[in-house]
Amino acid sequence: MPSAFLPHRGVVLVKGPDARDFLNGLLTADIGTVTYEKARHAALLTPQGKVIADMIVSEAEEPWGGGFRLECLRGLAPDLAKRLGFYKLRAKVEIADISDSAGVVVFWSGDTAPEEDGIVFADPRLPELGDRMITEREHAKTLATVDAEAWQEHRIALGVPEMGMDFMTGEVFPHEIDMDALGGVDFDKGCYVGQEVVSRMQHRGTARTRMVPVRFADGIAALDGSEAFAGGKSAGRICSVASGGRALALLRLDRIEDALQAGERITAGGRDFVLVKPAWARFPFPGEGEAATTGA
Repeated sequence: MPSAFLPHRGVVLVKGPDARDFLNGLLTADIGTVTYEKARHAALLTPQGKVIADMIVSEAEEPWGGGFRLECLRGLAPDLAKRLGFYKLRAKVEIADISDSAGVVVFWSGDTAPEEDGIVFADPRLPELGDRMITEREHAKTLATVDAEAWQEHRIALGVPEMGMDFMTGEVFPHEIDMDALGGVDFDKGCYVGQEVVSRMQHRGTARTRMVPVRFADGIAALDGSEAFAGGKSAGRICSVASGGRALALLRLDRIEDALQAGERITAGGRDFVLVKPAWARFPFPGEGEAATTGA
């Protein structure tokens, strides 16, 4: 079973008697469903519905200090802790960025992670993403059997976006990074910051831009950040790239569909590519049943 230490991931600790209700009133997922065994994918949004930070929320048992740990992009952890503090008011919670002492390890394609070494939980987005562990940062480094790049290859092959690699803070809506399909948004929970915009996109089906896996015809992906074109029209950009011509791309799916219907090229960096529909995708996919390739 490969395992990788992820140095680019940080951890914000939220604890106290009001911690669960506090987080539930702010984040996109129902934190009431988080248990010691079950984590949740979630995000903190702007009032306009854009993602400030996405995260994996886990609950720790008392031997590990209790409270909730919000695993996020390390560079955003200080700002996330500060922003959560703005909402604290009279809530009985403690908020701290513990990224200097806490490390994140991922385990996939095999047995579960060793629970005696840290806080362990299944990745809530997809079973194929395996287990995650939060433990003492120096110890986390010793548990890695492969480098973080191997993990990125696996993540890209599954078509799962990641902040810092595929999008930045304040840039996208949850639907655009597939949080609705990957369990990061609960549409039946109570209010949270940005909820009205997200609910409107859900019920009106107005999410035209999506992060999707793609594969380049010649086996060599265009550089990350390359502009994508559909029939000569700008259609988005290439994001994370991996070996074998695989990549993730943030694309206007309506423009891709128009190009496919017209038999026009879809390119980036002068290279042709096709969209690859992941098994978890529940949204309408361009060229479904015709030009789209199934499976990652």
